[in-house]
Amino acid sequence: MLDAYWALFTIASLALIALPGQDMILVMSRSIAQGARAGVATAAGVSIGLVGHTLLATLGLGVILRTSEWLFLALKLVGAAYLVYLGVGLLRARHGSLAMQAAAARPLGRLFIDGAFSNLSNPKIAVFYFAFLPQFVAPSAQHPTLAVFTLGLVFAGLTFLVKAPVALFSGALSAWLRARPAVLVWVYRLSGAILVGLGVRLAFERR
Repeated sequence: MLDAYWALFTIASLALIALPGQDMILVMSRSIAQGARAGVATAAGVSIGLVGHTLLATLGLGVILRTSEWLFLALKLVGAAYLVYLGVGLLRARHGSLAMQAAAARPLGRLFIDGAFSNLSNPKIAVFYFAFLPQFVAPSAQHPTLAVFTLGLVFAGLTFLVKAPVALFSGALSAWLRARPAVLVWVYRLSGAILVGLGVRLAFERR
């Protein structure tokens, strides 16, 4: 059995995952736009992105990102640009275009990739993983690297368990909102503005 402070880790992880952020906004906006399945696919992508961060943290990329200013800056700008791109797409929603958007819904596979890429391209998460996960590995652990890897996978799993129900709830509102196009447009715009704001904040955020 791996040596880790599982109870404390689970509580801390759930508290962090439940905080509103770019992943939560992205999942909710996709559910509202295309229904619960779209949101769940996005949530699954976000969780897979965290599995990627788990591998990177296990391999020590967090150290490289903390010491390489140029690598951190480049990855940060890519992530920020992608968030702004997704946000602008939502901001451009118009009353007359909602029916066309529904007809030309993004494939679930693409939504999955959107969720994964928006997460993987955020260097703050890589640094966070490297700083957060080792705190819950017991000092006496015989295999600390394996413990960090396992904790990262558990965090990714907990993320899906939290965000999938959010997607289902948001998807349940989709039909109600589609019957009220004016409200739906403003939901799109609000979500888009938040994503753009998060992208801009990420671009100018220090380590």
